[in-house]
Amino acid sequence: MIALVQRVAGTSVSVAGNPDQTSAIGRGMLVLLGVSHDDSQTDLNQIAAKLIKLRIFADENGKMNLDISAAKGELLLISQFTLLADTTGGNRPSFIKAAPPELASDLYQKLAEMLKADITVKTGFFGAYMTIETILDGPVTIYLDSKKL
Repeated sequence: MIALVQRVAGTSVSVAGNPDQTSAIGRGMLVLLGVSHDDSQTDLNQIAAKLIKLRIFADENGKMNLDISAAKGELLLISQFTLLADTTGGNRPSFIKAAPPELASDLYQKLAEMLKADITVKTGFFGAYMTIETILDGPVTIYLDSKKL
């Protein structure tokens, strides 16, 4: 499981061509989540724990010492299978390592529910073609791989 975490001043996601389907947050994290075909509950637990505890927000001294809860931040979670792209065989990406939609959707929804126990979480629209507007803060971008945590 791959999570690309970006600290944001604000971000929103909409289904392309349907502005009524929109999710938005203020200060917090944008998390793009890629689920692999071999991911399990263990991967989910590791990513969830790391997202909650990741200290990427500034304290009163300007040091990155606060986690999302202490910073009173929100999280926007968006499914992003292209994080599992394999380009070793040429210039056209292969997505053979990506989970089938049923598994990916299940783990994506479970992660959102797990995180909601601790913080405010909004989600993208699984399987839809979306547009994202983001104001990066810092910028701070962190790459998390559940197999390496």
